[in-house]
Amino acid sequence: MFMLRNATKYLFGNASKESIVEIAQGQLYLVRPLSPKGTSELIYKDAAASIRRTGQDFQYQLVVQRAYEEGEAELLAEEEGEDEAGDVLDTDKDEKTFLLDQSLHFRSEIRDNGEKVFAWQDLSGDPGDLFEFICDESIKPGEVSTFEIVAIECQFERKYRKPKETATDKQLQQFNFTAQPIPAASPLASPTVKAITGAPTKEQANMDSPAAAAKERVATKKSEKQKAARRESTPTVAPPSAGIPASREIFVKERAELHLFDFDSGSFILQDPSVVATVSETGTWQYWLQITGSEKEWLGQRVVADLNPVFNFEYLSFIFNHYTDDGSAYSWLLRFRDQATEERFQDGLMRALWEQLNETKWKKVDKDDQQYVLDAFQDLTMKDAGDEEEEEEENPEDDGQTSEHYDSDESADDVVTRDDDGNVNSKLAVGYKHDRSFVVRGSKIGVFKHTPNNNLEFSTNISKVETPGGKLFSPDKVMLHSEDQNMILQNRDNPNSLYRMDLEYGKVVDEWKVHDDIKVKSFAPDKKYAQMTGEQTFLGLSDNALYRIDPRLSGNKLVDSELKQYAGKNAFSNAATTEQGYIALASEKGDIRMFDRLGLRAKTALPALGEPIIGLDVSADGRWILATCRTYLMLIDALQKDGKNEGKLGFEKSFAKDSKPQPRRLALSPNHVAQFQHETKLPISFTPARFNTGIDDKETSIITASGPFIITWNMKKVIAGRKDPYTIKRYEEEVKADDFKYGSDKNVIVALPNEVNMVAKQSFKKPTRESIAATPRQSGARRRMPRDEIVNSPY
Repeated sequence: MFMLRNATKYLFGNASKESIVEIAQGQLYLVRPLSPKGTSELIYKDAAASIRRTGQDFQYQLVVQRAYEEGEAELLAEEEGEDEAGDVLDTDKDEKTFLLDQSLHFRSEIRDNGEKVFAWQDLSGDPGDLFEFICDESIKPGEVSTFEIVAIECQFERKYRKPKETATDKQLQQFNFTAQPIPAASPLASPTVKAITGAPTKEQANMDSPAAAAKERVATKKSEKQKAARRESTPTVAPPSAGIPASREIFVKERAELHLFDFDSGSFILQDPSVVATVSETGTWQYWLQITGSEKEWLGQRVVADLNPVFNFEYLSFIFNHYTDDGSAYSWLLRFRDQATEERFQDGLMRALWEQLNETKWKKVDKDDQQYVLDAFQDLTMKDAGDEEEEEEENPEDDGQTSEHYDSDESADDVVTRDDDGNVNSKLAVGYKHDRSFVVRGSKIGVFKHTPNNNLEFSTNISKVETPGGKLFSPDKVMLHSEDQNMILQNRDNPNSLYRMDLEYGKVVDEWKVHDDIKVKSFAPDKKYAQMTGEQTFLGLSDNALYRIDPRLSGNKLVDSELKQYAGKNAFSNAATTEQGYIALASEKGDIRMFDRLGLRAKTALPALGEPIIGLDVSADGRWILATCRTYLMLIDALQKDGKNEGKLGFEKSFAKDSKPQPRRLALSPNHVAQFQHETKLPISFTPARFNTGIDDKETSIITASGPFIITWNMKKVIAGRKDPYTIKRYEEEVKADDFKYGSDKNVIVALPNEVNMVAKQSFKKPTRESIAATPRQSGARRRMPRDEIVNSPY
């Protein structure tokens, strides 16, 4: 019991900013077992209990707040002769606070009838008097246990003026008062006397005060609603465990507490106080995580990337996702007794995960590279944001969403958002030089104008994308080029060539043969903002080569003097450049190389985490590298902080062997992943993430999407280590592509299967159970509206 330390709102629920932990609903009684006045008095019929920090170190308060039903405050105001309801809501009447001290003898009890009770001494009352907080039926035993343990830790800190992490079991045991019995509060027989305010009993109120009678009706109605809600709400139940495969070798075996994320309450609920978590090798590059309790097997699953592992040593926790055969997702939490235990478990699990992804033995990896991998999976964003600025409020009247029909021959009242050929939007290119966005849809390209009021306006339709020889094709990759006058297109059926489309004419005018033997897997601009200039050359890459392409060359367009080719199978996937022309090169293996120029060896090589990198971006100044993997993003600080190359970027000088940058792994928290999966039945799969762009603008935000959700990260919060530094916006359909409007991080351009939107970032919300589950206000397959109201483009 006393091993559960640092139980905070991140792990165990959504308390207010001031609270460490909270019980959301219950009743407060004053019980006088030795007094002739009566056995108990009901103080608050509906209340919440919480533990708060104070302004002094190592001092905490137990707080019980009264909750009001809608309309009840007004009735009380009328009864007490007040003009405004707010006048009656004062702290003395509606909140009771107690300094969390050993003298309270704070304890909890779960009775035979299931009633869950907290009790503590009334230090200002008669001998034997005590307060009892009777939890609502919806409160789970795990929440009660967590609350009491936090109270014990707070009392330890007050007495010893030391952090709770330094406490021994013996020291904590002195704050355990569970042996002291808690007398029944007799809620059915006790008079409803408002001890603080001197309000009349229920019987007197019903006889003497119509307002009090109305108040009672309001309370009764609320009670009925709460009971109905509890009947409809069912706690998340753990699925049956999968069968355990035969083990070749056990990597790690440690004891921990097991918690399961409950979708309805938004909290991790204790399932078993003592389980054994085992990671073992079960086959060739196959590994298994099994969690076993004293009475049952809780879960078993393969160790794969979808585990989405997050280790947090401040809270001695490991949070991960579990997928069942039917695609359902659950979020689990293991809590270890000390840091050494968690470190051993992390070493074993990450060894298994890395070997599964890379098909290479962990022991062959350099020690410094091992630490780089381990650092990436530690949670760097767990601070509470009590002192951070408030999020921008949602403005539903100005969400920036606009819509217009794709074809130029539309009627004024008929907006068709789907094509008969079955094609949907797939690629997005945002103009820098001119306010235009281009959306690929099969063998068509739609052109959309950015209006001054941050809307999209349909401009034209390039209806046939075809080779100079007249063969129709669907572009696989696109890039704006040469002051946004041209677009470079890739045809997957011809991997040795690229095509140039003249956007003024809306026609492919050139086919560029790059090389007879070297294919084009991807390409990138020569510099970050090269598309705003007349620069003709750009970068190309194949599976094992990085090179320059110069369209002005006769014959093949690859520049032989600027070719860097590797002998091995490197599986290069993406490249990105800085404003100065430094190059970052990523691979499907997950490693990243950093070059100061083409044709030379990389100045810095960052080891692979294991997952393929499917997208890459670099800040204009080269400070930040942003890599996209399927289930997470990776943000890397390329600036060297110490050593002989202090102040230099990894593009310019190599990092010392023992001072590689610590990557920030940006992932959705496992409970949000589980909630996403619970609502959409879709796995997490990010689109290539991007920074906001602008020559005179610093990168302040990151944008990506997964399924029907767009997610944006706040760079300031990420770097500061804030908890959950991202916001979301949900659509009805899957987001196909997304990017910031050039020159701002306030507006995002979004390509849905059949629509193109510009949306204000202020309409994004913090990820909560409500915002994840919320059904967005979106159009269907067909809608009718007057032409002058159509402001956002179905395409």
